[in-house]
This record gives sequence, C-alpha cells and structure tokens, in this order.
Amino acid sequence: MAKTKTQNSAELFPILQQAPVGMARLAAEAEHADDGHLIEFKAMHSRSILNRSNSKRQLWMGYSINPYRGCEFGCKYCYARYTHEFLQPSPVSQVAPGTYDAPQQPWALAFEREIYLKENAAWLLEQELRHIDPREAIALGTATDPYQPIERRMGITRSLLEVFAKNQGYELGIITKSTLIERDVDLLQEIAQHNRLVVHVTITTTDAALARMLEPRAPRPDLRFEAVRKLREAGVMTGILCSPLLPGITDHELSVDAVAKRAAEVGASFLGAGPLFLKSCSRPTYLNFVRENFPHLSADYDRRFATMDFAAAPYRRQLAQMVKRVCERHGLGKRTIESLPEQDADTSQAASRKAPAPVYTVDLQQQLFA
Repeated sequence: MAKTKTQNSAELFPILQQAPVGMARLAAEAEHADDGHLIEFKAMHSRSILNRSNSKRQLWMGYSINPYRGCEFGCKYCYARYTHEFLQPSPVSQVAPGTYDAPQQPWALAFEREIYLKENAAWLLEQELRHIDPREAIALGTATDPYQPIERRMGITRSLLEVFAKNQGYELGIITKSTLIERDVDLLQEIAQHNRLVVHVTITTTDAALARMLEPRAPRPDLRFEAVRKLREAGVMTGILCSPLLPGITDHELSVDAVAKRAAEVGASFLGAGPLFLKSCSRPTYLNFVRENFPHLSADYDRRFATMDFAAAPYRRQLAQMVKRVCERHGLGKRTIESLPEQDADTSQAASRKAPAPVYTVDLQQQLFA
C-alpha cells in the first residue's frame, strides 16, 4: 500500500492561522504603553532579564541585560536589529553576504520604531542574581541603549541599578550613548563602593554633523564627552568606546586621535575601538546609507563584505596597532583593575568578595559589548 504524505493542519486548513510562539507571542500580547515621534512603545511581559551570553568568536562568557527591546537612536550601523527578527510570527529571510541592493527589511526598521518595555525588570533581576556566580561579568546595554529617551519617563534602567546598589561583589559594565546616565550618578557611586563597575560611553566621532548622520537621535558628541567628565569627577570608572571604526569614514588616525584627545581632556579611564562588522540584519540599512552619503566608498564596501560579515584579519591588526599608538600618545592605555589610579581602585574593588575575582581587562569589556 502506497504511503500518503502527511499534511499539517496549516496545509489541510489554510484558513486557520498558526498562533505565534516564543518571543513572537510575547510581542503579539504586548500592550500599547506610550507614543513618541514615529515610535510606538509597548509593555512586554518578560520571563527573564538576565541573558546568558557565550561567544565562541571572542572566547568569553557572561550575562547581558537589555531593559528595552528596540532602540530609538536609530544608528545606521547597529548590529542589534536582528533582535526584532524573533518578534515576527514567521521566519524571516536572511540577506546573504555579497547582497548590496536589498531594501531595509520591515522588522529592521521596526527596531527603531517599535520599542518594547520589559515589565517587572527589577523584580526579575533580584530573583536571578541569586542564582549566578557574581564573578562573571554582567553587561547592561549590549543590544539596545539602556538610556534611550524613553528611560527618562519609564525608569526601568534606574530600577535595575537600584537592585545592584543593594548587592555586592558583582562585575557590572554599562554601555550607552546617552547623557541621561548623569541622572544616576548617585546610584553608580553606591554600586561602585561594593562592586566592580565600568561605564562605557560610545563616541564614534568628534564631528557633530557626521554623528547626526550616523546616529540620528543620539546626543551630540560634545555632550557625551561632558557626561564622561561628570562621571569621572564623581569617581566612576568611565571610558570611551570609539566603535565601530567605519572604513573610509572614521577608521583613519586623524579621526581616532581627535576622539582620544578629547577623551584625555575629560579624564576618561580608557579608550577602546574596534572595526565595523555587518550582520545580515544591518547590511541593507548601512550599505544604503553609504550609497546615499559616501557613494565613492561603495565599491570598497562591496569588496570588504562580499563573503563575510567581519573585517579581515590584516585590517583588524592594522586598526589595533593604530588605536594602541593613539592611546599611548594621549595616555589612554588599556587598564586592568590593579593598574587604575588609587581612587578608582578604592571605589570599584569589592571589599567583601568571598572568592578571588578574575581580572577583566578593558579588552574583555569591549568584547562583552561587541
């Protein structure tokens, strides 16, 4: 007897739609919470706030926290647009390397237009911190900026910092482009007294006009430098990430040197920088931006990212040497906790740690936020 092909219910009854599952279900159930300019905010029920992060490429393990899903800043090079793929009711098609004329995917645009607010974030963090090794690094703001404008009204990030302020012995890193972090100086100081805290402020260029093109809704570079100054004056270990370095746009020594010079002037604890990488989710957005604003660079980008998302090894080594040279020129060498000035070590080394803490270099912090 011949076997008949088994059909699923969707094939037999196409009028019946399959209900979304996982993150797509949570997104579908999210309720309208607020509105902004061309943005809708939705409250999303969250089952967890700490995400285990393992990277075979960077050889580290740790945890990440993102109080929001989606980001208002709309940076053209943002690699995190892929996070909105998981909110789609059905799998999305990927843009293969070597494809340069693909339009921006609707879900990639929704990343900056449809922002989800994670409910009960502080309560979840309190529960989950009890079950992790406090010596493992926790990164706040790996995929979306924890201080994007909606934070001013919602205060989710501040509620998380209040939890850390009541604990001790943790390794916490924060990354942001926002000056709103100045609001939480009191909590950052309190956290640093009993934990190891490192704040990273991303500043890709000192050119305000270029920054406005690359990061349309982020604060101006000069305002970010001032935020670094204020955090350093408050005794918070704070450095600058001049990342990503954009080929033909910001990857030259003159540009990096200008950032490093200002970093030294405001007392930054360190400066780090790494090359651009283009995941399939960000490739159409960024490459279309290059075509519109830097058409003479299009052929170079086509060559660089024809077969891979990441920069070639010789180019990475060249940039690393340049960044090292610039940092040495301005006294911004990469530091570990032991080589920090005494006032930083006093405020960031946990006094009551039960076991020896691993020494995290700034390189590892950069990898955690890559």
